[in-house]
Amino acid sequence: MFSWLRNEFVLTPQIYRAIPGLICCTAVLFKLLRWLERRSCYVEMEKARTNRMKALREMERAVLEFKESGRSGDAESILCLSLLDLCEQLQEGSLSPDCVLHAYMEKALEANKQLNCLTDFLPECQTQLQDLKGKGKGLLYGIPVSIKDNINCKGHDSTCGLRKFINQPVTEDSVIVQVLKKQGAIPFVKTNVPQTLLSYECRNPTFGQTVNPHDNKRTPGGSSGGEAALIAAGGSILGIGSDIGGSVRVPASFCGICGFKPTGKRLSKKGCRISVPGQKAVYSAVGPLARDVDSLALFMKALLCEDMFQLDPTVPPLPFKDEVFSSSKPLRIGYYESDGYWIPNASMKRVVMETKQLLEEAGHTLVPFTPLRTLYVLTELVMQGLMADGGRTLLERLKGDIIDPNLKDLIFMLKVPQILKKILSFLLKPFSPRIMPFMKYLCAVGSVNELWKQHVAIEAYCDEYIGIWKSQNLDVLLCPALGPALTVGYAGKLTSSSSYKIIFNLLNFPAGVVPVSTVMEKDEEELKDYVGYCNDYWDKTFKKGFSGAVGLPLAVQCVALPWQDELCLRFMREVERVTQKKRGT
Repeated sequence: MFSWLRNEFVLTPQIYRAIPGLICCTAVLFKLLRWLERRSCYVEMEKARTNRMKALREMERAVLEFKESGRSGDAESILCLSLLDLCEQLQEGSLSPDCVLHAYMEKALEANKQLNCLTDFLPECQTQLQDLKGKGKGLLYGIPVSIKDNINCKGHDSTCGLRKFINQPVTEDSVIVQVLKKQGAIPFVKTNVPQTLLSYECRNPTFGQTVNPHDNKRTPGGSSGGEAALIAAGGSILGIGSDIGGSVRVPASFCGICGFKPTGKRLSKKGCRISVPGQKAVYSAVGPLARDVDSLALFMKALLCEDMFQLDPTVPPLPFKDEVFSSSKPLRIGYYESDGYWIPNASMKRVVMETKQLLEEAGHTLVPFTPLRTLYVLTELVMQGLMADGGRTLLERLKGDIIDPNLKDLIFMLKVPQILKKILSFLLKPFSPRIMPFMKYLCAVGSVNELWKQHVAIEAYCDEYIGIWKSQNLDVLLCPALGPALTVGYAGKLTSSSSYKIIFNLLNFPAGVVPVSTVMEKDEEELKDYVGYCNDYWDKTFKKGFSGAVGLPLAVQCVALPWQDELCLRFMREVERVTQKKRGT
């Protein structure tokens, strides 16, 4: 039998001559298939951009028709109101919801022309105006709310910046949008995000680059960058973002507004799309962005209601504790300037120490706090937790997509074979003790047993962190917020600078940012001498990305223990109060 097979498949001279042709044909076919797939991708993206253009034109027509009706009122005076004042006037009837909505629609369109922050208009907001009549007035009655791209709104895409999800409208509102509507809020636009949501940039191949309203050469941050940019530009008074590694807090600090990441399960995430579903190491959370802390607190108070607890029974039925938020009791506050992994730039250090001094002068007790083993946490717990599958889930979601330049380094590293990653990490060790473990722990865990051991290690770290916190009898923690805004293109190269934010996702602590100052000339001068911990590629990129930022906003980060969200917000409001008092605002 085997001799027959050999005789049948003898490679004749004719077959030898045909082999190069077959190879060429195969290569041409492969190239053709790649070209067709890429062309299909561009066609789909162009359709999504066309749909956005149509939606924004519809938004423009609605604004124009309302103006022509003679009912528009004084838009400028509406836009100047704080959220609390706006709520009060809407509740008492001195302002009408339609005037407020169309004022913000017009301002959002103006902001979008400068910043490219909108991805969709929600025309059902006009129908909702009619539905408000004759109903009870919820806490957010008549308040226009902007919604981050990945949070489901019925009939609209939740793309995460990915081709996979464009032109695929969802069939149901997320729980958080449902509750907003029950409280009288009016979702009216969706906002831009980076591809995959895993970046401090705000750019994707479909909708392009969103820029910072304070400096168009800077990023607004990510992944809730469209939200932060729109609010900072005055086009929204309240926005909803999501945060798995600083995605609410970084954009808020870059754009000079307030942002809050609650305890992971405090608000429902049902109907909120994420890029790496299934991982359990790092907690994601849905949270608000606004101009001031009182607005964040009102949002939390409105959302922590029976409607949310009924729609999503996995959310603990814990109403907002107004007595904690309203307390004036002096606080015992831990603080640190550096996490031991990234040396903060001069402006980041300065605002932490200035805020510390102001809090002490206001009667609070400030206690030095030392972060625990940040290098170990960021690589062995956070990075390996997020990429426990070796990045396969992320790569599957990007299959057939155009890769955004800000993600190319990460995608390249994920595609490198595991054995080569380990070799590269060993070779890089003499040049950078930070990049080496970063490469090493991008590998998939070897077994379920190893994954479970990692979960045990995370629990042990959380217990240790809380134990030290308790031993120092701390109420809250004051620490740096990444800032100022990075020049466009740099955030994608500095993913590991997430150390200041993502640790509190791992710990599942509520955390928020409050703008407190701006970059000064002396900060810029000190930055020229910055070398970081290693003076490696990351440190040099960090220095370049933050340079030339005089006048841009700076923030600090406020943290509390799990489920003490109201205490965290109370601390944020105190920081806001003492810093505004100093500035005389």
